[in-house]
Amino acid sequence: MTAPQPRETSNLQSLPVPPPAPAARPKRRHWGLLASLVLVVVMPLATAAVYLWTSAADQFESTLAFSVRQEEAPAPSALFGAFAGFTSQTASDTDVLYAYLDSGDLVARVDADVGLRAAYSLPRAQDPVFAFDPSGTIEDLTRYWRRMTRVAYDPGTGLIEIRVRAFDAASAKAIAEAVLGESTALVNGLSETAREDAMRYAEADLADAVAALTEARERLTTFRATTQIVDPGADLQGRMGLIAELQARLADELIRVDLLELRTGADDPRLNEGRQVTRAIEARIAAERRRLGAGGQEIDERDYARTLQEFSRLSVDVEIAEEAYASARAARDLARAEARRQSRYLAAHVRPTLAERPTAPRRPLVLAVAGFFLFLTWALAALVFYSLRDRRRA
Repeated sequence: MTAPQPRETSNLQSLPVPPPAPAARPKRRHWGLLASLVLVVVMPLATAAVYLWTSAADQFESTLAFSVRQEEAPAPSALFGAFAGFTSQTASDTDVLYAYLDSGDLVARVDADVGLRAAYSLPRAQDPVFAFDPSGTIEDLTRYWRRMTRVAYDPGTGLIEIRVRAFDAASAKAIAEAVLGESTALVNGLSETAREDAMRYAEADLADAVAALTEARERLTTFRATTQIVDPGADLQGRMGLIAELQARLADELIRVDLLELRTGADDPRLNEGRQVTRAIEARIAAERRRLGAGGQEIDERDYARTLQEFSRLSVDVEIAEEAYASARAARDLARAEARRQSRYLAAHVRPTLAERPTAPRRPLVLAVAGFFLFLTWALAALVFYSLRDRRRA
């Protein structure tokens, strides 16, 4: 085994020791970065804070909530199952109302009712950032309305909640009351339109039914006037019975005449009388048959059947027209009963409130959000600047 070699410590002790690093001092790029932070973040944030706490006008909020309801009382349509199609769909009315609350039509109506432009531009001289410019168009006013109004709609329950802001509590409440009034007018208008449509359609159907019934009765009357028969069935039965009776009597008279010819001579007055009777009966039978014929001609049983068939067809037409008339009249009466009821109405479960303290602008929140985005913008700009600079140096 070889003995361990001694460590060469003398060489390590002879190496030179570097001097300690000097204290770090800020350089020009550091001062530039700090200056950009002050210019991009601190100064705009300080300006925003001064504006929020000195110039931004307080905003007050009024809340209202309502829903479209249907009359709970039993409707007359429950008595007519065949005409239950007049029931309304309140869900679609609520959807229409929800869309209307965000429309320029509502903004124009509320502006005409309470002076929306004047209320929103009240602190314009003091607060040009949050206040509305009164010279703006209706489109500008609608966009500003959407900033100052929050509409929450729950399709499951049909409840609508509206939060309206203005620069004083009285104006906010007045705007909310105007919104409630215009919404009520819209729902009432929808109900009135539905009632008018139902009545118009019902009246039109009834008029068509009356015309059809009148036409059917006129055809039946014309048939009776042409044939001189009120009821072909009963008339035919009576006339056929009369003809059968005459034929039976004619047969008896012919037999009597034949017996007289066998027992007496040709100059027997009873024989002449019998022959006159038979001729009279035969003439009566021929006359009755001509009366049953069309155009004064003798007809057979097939002509009777055609006459009876035509009468039956016209009678069925009259019965169908009468049933249609009864149905149309019941539908008209139902529509009239529905029109007398307010089937849909606006139920406000939260009336417009009067605020006691301002709720906006939320100055700390606005300042925090502004500071976050300013710092994020500054940081991204600094990273991009130094990245491009280092790339050019490389």
